[in-house]
Amino acid sequence: MKRGEIVTLDISGYAFGGKGIAKIPTDDGEYVVFVDNTFPGQTAKARITKKRKRFAEAKLIDVVKRSEVEVISDFQEISGGPYIYVPIELQEKYKKESTLEIFRRIGGIEQPQEIFDEFISSPEHYFYRNKMEYSFSCIEHDRETGEDIDDAFALGFKRRGTWWKVESLNGPSGMFDKEWETLLSELRQLLEDTGLPAWHPPKKEGFFRHIVVRKSFYQDKLLLNFVTSSQGVKKFNRQKVVDFLLAKLGDRLAGIQHTVNDNVADRAKIENGSNTLLYGEPVIIEQLHKLSFEISMESFFQTNPQSAERLYAKALDYVFEEEIAKNDVVMDLFCGTGTIGQILSSRRPDVKIIGVDIVEEAIEDAKRNATKNNIQQVDFYAADVGKFLKEYPNYVGRINTVILDPPRAGIAPKTLRKVIELGAKNIVYISCNPSTQARDTDTLISEGYILDKLSFVDQFPHTGHIESIAKYKLK
Repeated sequence: MKRGEIVTLDISGYAFGGKGIAKIPTDDGEYVVFVDNTFPGQTAKARITKKRKRFAEAKLIDVVKRSEVEVISDFQEISGGPYIYVPIELQEKYKKESTLEIFRRIGGIEQPQEIFDEFISSPEHYFYRNKMEYSFSCIEHDRETGEDIDDAFALGFKRRGTWWKVESLNGPSGMFDKEWETLLSELRQLLEDTGLPAWHPPKKEGFFRHIVVRKSFYQDKLLLNFVTSSQGVKKFNRQKVVDFLLAKLGDRLAGIQHTVNDNVADRAKIENGSNTLLYGEPVIIEQLHKLSFEISMESFFQTNPQSAERLYAKALDYVFEEEIAKNDVVMDLFCGTGTIGQILSSRRPDVKIIGVDIVEEAIEDAKRNATKNNIQQVDFYAADVGKFLKEYPNYVGRINTVILDPPRAGIAPKTLRKVIELGAKNIVYISCNPSTQARDTDTLISEGYILDKLSFVDQFPHTGHIESIAKYKLK
């Protein structure tokens, strides 16, 4: 078995993060191959990406044979929803067991089930996402025949393991808005009829590049952004597209934008080009815990807002289990758009919230939304968390409670050291990557904290992702 080799494997187990386990008998015992986005009972074709003495890692190319537990539905399987046919109760079972194992193996918690509190399901298992990005390509992979078609007009999602091929979405994926994804094939035909070509990723030429859609569940509205190049832009009848979408979506259409982006990087960000509002408003409004949040096309916001409400509720339960006195300061680090700090402040306006995040755009969103929600006891700072704590040593010994919500990479060791030096009695740590949280758990325990409670939140059904909330107390 060599790196780059394509192999066919029988998946017999499941590891944290949605990695199926295949075991190959050898003279020296079983050789293990981890294949991402696979499930026990499947037979998978995969490409070896990493090879070690005792194990290898591989990227899924295709599921050759389905597991007996899978229930095939009318949803079109996409690379971002590999478990769409696996019953949700089985998805949750494997997620819980594999994540507890991570805390045992990496976090040093011998019996993690003893401190495990709750597995929190997503309120909706289908159509739960509030943002989706669709790609165009003139190189299409036909799902039915398995063939690649050149000079095509594909609109959908990248073929698994490639950056140049697109599989057209011909029906709902079960992940995003059903009405929108039902009409997407009709919209694709309308755009193809313009005569303007889909993007050619290897050649970096063409016209249509991406469509980005954001959804407000509170308003039941959609905000769209068409991303194109400037090659032939004068031939693009934008009003015809607006009229088509208005006829199909009516009042559900919040706004349509057009971004002209000639940057060769394969990104749909507005900042990489010039943006024009073609119709409606440039923002939608979402509500969490009765607070309103204004979301633009570039805003940072939870992808599954209904599940996020449950996540924040559990995190705040952990915060309020310990006494917080009037005028206490709660530090919200890696705060993003400051959602949890604002919700906390709405429940306890007598407590001061300090929110810190390195992303300036997120902090601007946080300040704007706090003003709209009349949240006054919150101060937001756009800064690296570690540098902020170093520049404000006056907070050491003054913070009873710290809320952490770092990115997938977890907390840098030096930054975690600064957090520990605050001497907070209670730390509530939200993680979108429990493996890095488990690593940080080992450090926190070595510095005098105990892991008091642990809950998991299924923010992303039909994927291998799981979020965790841990509560630590200083001995």
